[in-house]
Amino acid sequence: MSLIRRGFMWFIGALALGGSSRAGEPKPIPATPQPSVMPRHVLCFLGRAHDLARLSEAARNVIGTGPKGFSIDTDYSQDEADDRMERSFAVCWDRVQPNAWTASDERAVAEHGSVLYVMGPQMTAETAVETSATALLLVQRLIQAGAVAVKGESAGIAHGLARWQELAAQAQMAREAGDKLALGRICRLAFAKRPLEAKGYLESVGFHLVALPEVYAPKSLGSERAVVALMDEVADEIAKRGLEATLRERKASLSFASTYDEDEFKFNPYGIVRLPA
Repeated sequence: MSLIRRGFMWFIGALALGGSSRAGEPKPIPATPQPSVMPRHVLCFLGRAHDLARLSEAARNVIGTGPKGFSIDTDYSQDEADDRMERSFAVCWDRVQPNAWTASDERAVAEHGSVLYVMGPQMTAETAVETSATALLLVQRLIQAGAVAVKGESAGIAHGLARWQELAAQAQMAREAGDKLALGRICRLAFAKRPLEAKGYLESVGFHLVALPEVYAPKSLGSERAVVALMDEVADEIAKRGLEATLRERKASLSFASTYDEDEFKFNPYGIVRLPA
């Protein structure tokens, strides 16, 4: 089954289960990530009517000058509207960053007339941040070429055009400064989604796109905004100081029990850091 089809099937299933929360018991996975399980980006771009050729050409121009492995999915890209997009974007809008999207962005989704999917290469821990930065550059270039809305399928996250452009500009500055920690954080904010709710926890999804484990925090630790800030703080600590030190100082645990199957976009082979109450 293709990655795009799996993504649509997950989305339909998630809606049936009540939105962004996952139902059912976690599925056990090996205590260490398997070499064959490597994250990858799948990006969804919406265009105006009959814009598929123009967006595809813009994507090829970026792909031709960046890291190898990005490609256009010709099976599911289409030069016509997809009536599932309004509902899909409604689930995926970033609800953490203030003004992450506007009524104009919602209108653009409703009125789109073409859909382009771009798939990234499989990423190792060493290549994840740089590849994610290239994915963000691709977003920026396709917005300049006329994309009216963008969604990251690998975590189910969407921002408005202005927010995507802001993140891309920040990533470029970090790249030019050689600040890999800042670049990783910006890419995480761009392509990961938080919070999702499940069984007394607020959860992240998408941290694997910058080679980090997910962070799950008990709701009892504070307001939703405070808990999300804590999740981001812990992710920053892992990136800067390492996983072992962060687990020790936070008295947290590392779990390899996931509600996602290994062949799903959202499966994180780096595990899940669970913070104590």
